[in-house]
Amino acid sequence: EQAVQKTKTKNSKCIFTNFFLLCLSSQLLHKKRHCVFHMDRVTTNSLKNQKYQAAGSVNGSVQVCENTSCCVGYFQVLNSQPVVHFLACAVAETSCPDATCRTHTLLRWNYTKCVCNTDLCNGNVTWMPDSEPPRQTHSHFTVINVAVISTGTLLVLCFLIAVARWTCVSKNKGNQQVSTFNSSPSPLCSCQTTEPSDVDIGDIELQQILGHGSFSTIWQGKYQGSTVAVKVLPAAWKQKFTAEKEVYELPLMKHAGILHFLGTGRKKDDGGWFIVLQSAECGSLCSFLRERALNWMQSLKMCRSLSQGLSYLHSDLHRLGTDMHKPPVAHRDLSSSNVLVKADGTCVLCDFGSSTILRSCSGRPNDLTTVMGQWQLGTLCYMAPEILEGAVNLHSLCSLKQGDIYALGLLLWEIWMRCSDLFDGHTVPQHRLPYESELEGNVTLESLIMYVINSVRRPSIPNHWKLLPQGSALVELLTDCWDFDPDARLTAQCVVDRLDSLGSAVTPLLLHERMFK
Repeated sequence: EQAVQKTKTKNSKCIFTNFFLLCLSSQLLHKKRHCVFHMDRVTTNSLKNQKYQAAGSVNGSVQVCENTSCCVGYFQVLNSQPVVHFLACAVAETSCPDATCRTHTLLRWNYTKCVCNTDLCNGNVTWMPDSEPPRQTHSHFTVINVAVISTGTLLVLCFLIAVARWTCVSKNKGNQQVSTFNSSPSPLCSCQTTEPSDVDIGDIELQQILGHGSFSTIWQGKYQGSTVAVKVLPAAWKQKFTAEKEVYELPLMKHAGILHFLGTGRKKDDGGWFIVLQSAECGSLCSFLRERALNWMQSLKMCRSLSQGLSYLHSDLHRLGTDMHKPPVAHRDLSSSNVLVKADGTCVLCDFGSSTILRSCSGRPNDLTTVMGQWQLGTLCYMAPEILEGAVNLHSLCSLKQGDIYALGLLLWEIWMRCSDLFDGHTVPQHRLPYESELEGNVTLESLIMYVINSVRRPSIPNHWKLLPQGSALVELLTDCWDFDPDARLTAQCVVDRLDSLGSAVTPLLLHERMFK
C-alpha cells in the first residue's frame, strides 16, 4: 500500500508540476501564426479557395493558421509589378526561413510567390525580379493588430491536465518509441560506362529525317547493319547532349522499357552532337494513338510496359558483388511524344535531356536547390500542379519522381481513351492530348493554372467507365496518379502492380459481359 501511495503521490506531483509549467507557457502553446487572407475573383469560387480556407479560421482579411507557421503569397506580374493573386496560410510549404515576403520571377512565366514566417508578413511583398535591383512595393492591405481570444478557461485546463497526465504516464512506462528516417546516402555510383559509347559518324548512313524535337533532329540511319535512330543536336546544345548521355551511360540502364542506347559522337562538319539509339518501328506514342484505336489487351500491354520502364528508371539498383550502382532518375519530361512504340506493341521511354539523376557520383543526394531555376522543364500539358505553380518540395528527392507519376497518369488516360473495349457501344474519341478537349485547344500556362490548380480538375473520364466491371479500379488508378497532393500519388511500381491486377480481373469480365448482350 505504501508503494502504491508513493506512486500516486509521485504522479500527482508530476501532474501538478507539468500543469504549472504548461500554464506559464500557455500563451506560447496557443500562439498561432496570423496571415493576411485574400482571394482574387478568379480564386474565390474555386476548390483552391476551400483548401486554403481550411488551413485556418478567417476573420475579415486575417487568417489564423492551424497547422503551419508559414504565410504564403501568390502574385501575377503585370507591367513589371506584382499584383495579388491570393494570400493565405501556407498549405504545401513546410519550410519558410524568411521573415519577410521576398519574391523572385518564376522562369518564363509571369507568376511569382513568397513564403515567410512572421505574423501578417505576406501583406508586404519585397519585389526582387531577377533582372532589376530590389525595390519595395506594398499590397493594398492595411495590416491590423489582431487580438487572440481565449477559447475558454475550462477547455484550456482540461487540455493541459490531459497533456500533463499523458507525459507522466509516458515517462513511467520507460518504453520509448523512436521514429527514424534513414537519410544516409546510397553507396557510391560507378561513373564508368560498362561499354565504350564513342561512335564515328562515318560509320553511320543517315537516310531520312523522321522528325524534329525542341532541341534536336531525329534521323533514320544504318549502323552496323541495323536500322537505328540518330538524334542530332546543334553544337550549342552541349548541355542537353551531356545530360542525356549521362543518363544513358549509367550502369544497369538496360531495360525493355527504356530505349536501347548504342553510343554517341560528334559531327566533324558543324561540331554537332549525336546519339545513336535503337529504332522504334511504330514511332511516338502520340502519332501511334492518332492513327489507330486499341483493344483492351493492346492498351494494357502499352500501359504495363510504360509503367515498368518508369519504375525501372526511378529505381535505385546495386549489383551484388560489384560497385555498379544505378541511382534513381527522374525523367521530368514524360509525354506521348517522348514515349516510343516498338513493333511488338510495347512502349519505351526516351529523351532524357531534361532528366535529373537523383544521386550524385560522390554518393550524396543532389542539392535540389541548385536546379530551382529548372523546375519548369517539360511539356506544358503534362506538368504537375506543383510544377505549374513553382511549389515543388526542395527538401525531398521524391518530388521530381512524383511529377513523373502525374504525367504517367495522363499517359494512361491518353491510351485508354483510344481503347475500343472501353467504349463498347460508343464511338471511340479521336486522340487528344491531356486538357486539349477541356480547354478547347487553348492549353496555355494561364488556362492550366485556372483548370488544374484553381479548379482542381483533371481530364474528363467517361461516366460509363465506372459501370464497367472493375471500371472503378481503373478510374481510381488514374485519380491516384494525378492527385493534387504529390505525397498522395502512387509510386511507379505500385502502378505496375495495379495494372497487373486489372489485367487479371477486367479482361474475363469484359468478355463475359459481351457474351450475354
